[in-house]
Amino acid sequence: MSYLGEEIGKLGFGLMRLPKFEDGKIDIEQVKLMVDEFLAAGFTYFDTAWAYTGSEDAIRQALVERYPREKFQLATKNAAWVNCKTKEDAIAQYTTSLRQSGAGYFDFYLLHNLGDSRTHVFDDFDLWNYFLNEKKAGKIKHLGFSFHSTPEQLEEILKKHPEAEFVQLQINYGDWESPAIQSRACYEVARKYNKPVIIMEPVKGGNLATPPESVEKILKAAEPDSSCASWAVRFAADLEGVITVLSGMSNIEQMRDNLSYMKGFKHLTPDEKKVIEDARIALAKVPVVPCTTCNYCAKVCPKDIGISGSFGALNMYTLYGNYDLAHGREQWDVVGQGHKRAEECIKCGKCEQVCPQHIKIRDELVRVAETFK
Repeated sequence: MSYLGEEIGKLGFGLMRLPKFEDGKIDIEQVKLMVDEFLAAGFTYFDTAWAYTGSEDAIRQALVERYPREKFQLATKNAAWVNCKTKEDAIAQYTTSLRQSGAGYFDFYLLHNLGDSRTHVFDDFDLWNYFLNEKKAGKIKHLGFSFHSTPEQLEEILKKHPEAEFVQLQINYGDWESPAIQSRACYEVARKYNKPVIIMEPVKGGNLATPPESVEKILKAAEPDSSCASWAVRFAADLEGVITVLSGMSNIEQMRDNLSYMKGFKHLTPDEKKVIEDARIALAKVPVVPCTTCNYCAKVCPKDIGISGSFGALNMYTLYGNYDLAHGREQWDVVGQGHKRAEECIKCGKCEQVCPQHIKIRDELVRVAETFK
C-alpha cells in the first residue's frame, strides 16, 4: 500500500526488543534471519531509535550492509529530552544515528516521544527547522513524531507544526478506550488533521500476546489455532489511514507468526471485531500495571530501581496468584540484574515524567514493596 509516496506493507519490524544472548549482546545472526524472512514476505519497513541500545548498529549489520538501500525503509528517532543541554547535543543524536546505521539517509525520521514536558525541548532547540533543512538536503525523506500523551496535546502539536507528515501512536485494543492512554481519541485527532498513522505497541509490549486467562479463552474460542498476538496486530492493521503496524519481534518464531497472518492481510469481519471487543472488555476488568518495559523510567531513576522488573513480577502475582513464582521473578529481574528493589524508591517522580503509559509509578512501587516484603 502506498503512503507518502512509499510502498509499505501493513507490518513493520520494530527493533526495540531484538533477540539477545544471555550476556545481553544482540544475536546478529538471528536478526539477519529475521530480516531475510521479513523482506522475502514483501514487507519493507524497519523502525529503530537512537535510544534503543545497540539497535541501530545491529540493523546496519543485518540489513543496511546486506541489501540495496532502495529495497527498504528505515526509521529512527531523536530523543532530545534525554540528557541534551544544547541544540548541538540533540543534533549529535542525529549524526550518531546516521553513523551507527550506515543508512546514508532516513526514510522516516521522528521526533521521539513528544508530549508533556518533552515537547518544548524540540521547539526550544529549533529542531523542527533543522530537520526540515536536512529533508531538503536529502538526508530525511519524511519527518514526523511519535507521541505518548493526551489528545489535547496532540492537537496542539499538529496545529503548531503542520509540517509533520505523519504521527506514530500507541494503539492496541487494550488501550483503545483506556482513560490513561486514550488510543481512540489520539487516533481520531490524527485523522482529523489528515495525518497518516504509524502504530506502535499493538501488542502492548507483549502483554496482549500472553493475556489473562479470561481474555485468552475468548480469543481461542473464536480461533483455536491463531495466536493471541495475531488478534492484537490485526486490530491495529484494520484501522483506516495506517501506514504500518510495528511489531517488536524478539525472535524468529514471533516473526514467523506475524508473517503468517499479515501477509495478504484482509480487514476484520464484523464477527472478528465483536471477538476483539469482548476481549477488550474482559481485559479491562483485570487490574494489572500497564507497563510495556520500554524502560524510559530506568534511564532517569537516580536510585536505579528495577521498575519494569518489579511491575512484571507484580502483574504475574495479580494474574496467576502464585506468590513464590512471582517473588522469584522479582528477585531475578531486579536484584539478579543489579538493580535496587522497590522499597528504595525516594519518590522523586522523575520516572513518572517520562512514562509513556502515565503509570503512577511511585504508588505502584509501594504496592510492589508491600507485596514482596
